[in-house]
Amino acid sequence: MDAPTCVVQALTWLALIAFFLYLTTTLGHRRLRRHEQKYPPGPKPWPIIGNLNLVGSIPHQSFHYLSQKYGEIMQLKFGSFPIVVISSPEMAKEILQTHDQTFASRPALAAGKYTSYNYSDMAWAPNGPHWRLARRLYLNELFSTKRIDSNEYIRVEERRALMSRLYALSGRETVIREELTRFTLTNVSRMALGEKYFSESESDRSSSRVKLEELKEMVDEWFLLGGVFNIGDWIPWLSFLDLQGYVKRMKALHKKFDRFLDHVIADHKAKREANKDNFVAKDMVDVVLQLADDPNLEVKLNSDGVKGLLQIHALSSFVASALATPATQSSPSGSCDVVSSLASSDLVCGGSEAAVLFPSPVGW
Repeated sequence: MDAPTCVVQALTWLALIAFFLYLTTTLGHRRLRRHEQKYPPGPKPWPIIGNLNLVGSIPHQSFHYLSQKYGEIMQLKFGSFPIVVISSPEMAKEILQTHDQTFASRPALAAGKYTSYNYSDMAWAPNGPHWRLARRLYLNELFSTKRIDSNEYIRVEERRALMSRLYALSGRETVIREELTRFTLTNVSRMALGEKYFSESESDRSSSRVKLEELKEMVDEWFLLGGVFNIGDWIPWLSFLDLQGYVKRMKALHKKFDRFLDHVIADHKAKREANKDNFVAKDMVDVVLQLADDPNLEVKLNSDGVKGLLQIHALSSFVASALATPATQSSPSGSCDVVSSLASSDLVCGGSEAAVLFPSPVGW
């Protein structure tokens, strides 16, 4: 064997030994760090998917069953990300109260990026100046006693309109859910945005307004997509494939809300310009637009920031209003008296929806 060959073989063996030592040292350090950090107990994850195979269609039930085995604090792995699950009141208090600042922000999921103007609303914004501004705004404008009292006339008018509509439907079957949804959306649109920014028929529809049915679908889609399990969130290198089609739907919904809010904002700006000298903010849109023009504001609101605040304001108002009438949204058999208080009527119960057959009222 000649000298050059011996040198090559020696270098090869040295390289292999060095690689083996590096690998052994690296794995040893990782095991040592893992032991020192004392991770919570949990099932062993699979490659790529982690513990996603253990989570069923009702995640909180799956977490409960796993907690029976691994305890009140356990660690799972969703794809590439570790997840800690808390399942006792004591541990929940530690997370939500004692260490609330540490755990205040939500993970940056696709839903927050595409349906909430790049995490600009209060639901998705990370804990910081923007979130604190949104919280202060909602407390002062959405939940204040002054604001609630000032909108009382709107609620009275819409209640009367609802009863008038039900009276006009005398003798015909009516799906209560549809009527209450119309009532809720009208209330929310007027109180949160200043007026009814949707049309209920083709005849009164302008090019810039959405139809009632379309707005209902947008609201339902927003809540649905906000809670879906998107594979790309947990296995990032698969996100470009959009395997479930959720991101495509989120982007389509974003365009619809963008058109809707563009019209609302443009309308308010036109009214403010027309009454520049004597302008007074009357609703949330006016307040947010004034804040966006404030040069001394801690957080400068751009277009997405304004739309994000307005969108979540309207949607949260819709939820609050919808929760006020849960019994009439779906009346089970045996609960027919829930709706009968609206008027003297016969309630047809059964199936997935409640329909009311209104006879000709007497004494109205």
